Amino acid sequence: MTTPLSHGDGPLYADPSANHAREFFRTKPRALVDKLMSVKDAVTCFVHDGDYVAVGGFGADRLSSAVCHEIVRQQKQNLTLSGHTATHDFQILAAGNLTGHGKLIARVDAAYIIGLEARGLSPHARRVMESGEVESTEWSNYVLAARFKAAAMGLSFLPVRSMLGTDTFRHSAAKEILCPFTGDKLLAIPACYPDVGVIHVHEADRFGNCRIRGTTVADPDLARASKKLIVTCERLIPSDDIRSDPTRTVVPFYCVDAVCEVPFGSYPGNMPYEYFSDEEHLRHWLEVENDPVEYKKFIDKYIFGVSDFAEYLQLCGGLPRLQKLRQEEFLLNRGR
Repeated sequence: MTTPLSHGDGPLYADPSANHAREFFRTKPRALVDKLMSVKDAVTCFVHDGDYVAVGGFGADRLSSAVCHEIVRQQKQNLTLSGHTATHDFQILAAGNLTGHGKLIARVDAAYIIGLEARGLSPHARRVMESGEVESTEWSNYVLAARFKAAAMGLSFLPVRSMLGTDTFRHSAAKEILCPFTGDKLLAIPACYPDVGVIHVHEADRFGNCRIRGTTVADPDLARASKKLIVTCERLIPSDDIRSDPTRTVVPFYCVDAVCEVPFGSYPGNMPYEYFSDEEHLRHWLEVENDPVEYKKFIDKYIFGVSDFAEYLQLCGGLPRLQKLRQEEFLLNRGR
């Protein structure tokens, strides 16, 4: 007797249709034009209430903290988030919930959220998820990456073995299928085409050609899967530099809608080969979240009380503090 195929009971938040996505991408401009703008303008133009937003990087490494701050500062509402290896980025965005500024997070595809790895759990992010006001569907880190891979390939799904027989599968939106060649049971993972992708890179030119040092995680696929893509970079470089060594280009210009130069834009997270994470500031952020009243004062000071990310950096110690973090990263990588 054939065992019936099962499926997860979680809702699907992003349309996996490759044909629908193709209709959008067909209209996306691919001209080599200047895309340089401020973070404020990029978020205003490309992030809208109700959008599905995916943030690149991994854990607290190479996050676009500047864009996350601006999304909160502009009080975007009812966003769906990809919780793919999400640590401090999810912690920042959770500030848009339960602080008197509406409900920024409405839904989340959850793989890793709330925790900041060895640093501990975010009390406020935990309050947000335990409030019952945020819907969630569960996935593994790998499977969320596979969803971006499917979208980058222009498919509606990919087959995987991961999550079979787990509670994560039961709370996902995946479906069991049979391999047409072997008859083996696999999981069909729906493609994820975010409305907006956000990626922080080491270098970019004003057209959007990007370089990343170190691990790229799922970001090349995220760039190709996203309908709109905001890139923040540590520094702008001339387009001639890109042309002189095109093999180093990880994200090509035609995927990108906005380029924002934000030195130290991953702070307080780590930017590999650039600066170490500010563990003191991250610890302070976690500690202050234990008291909702003090936490609101903290957010009002560090996000709503500044006009941009540069002012936030000044509040956190400015150039002397950032230089120290750069020295720490240099010492850690000296032997590599």
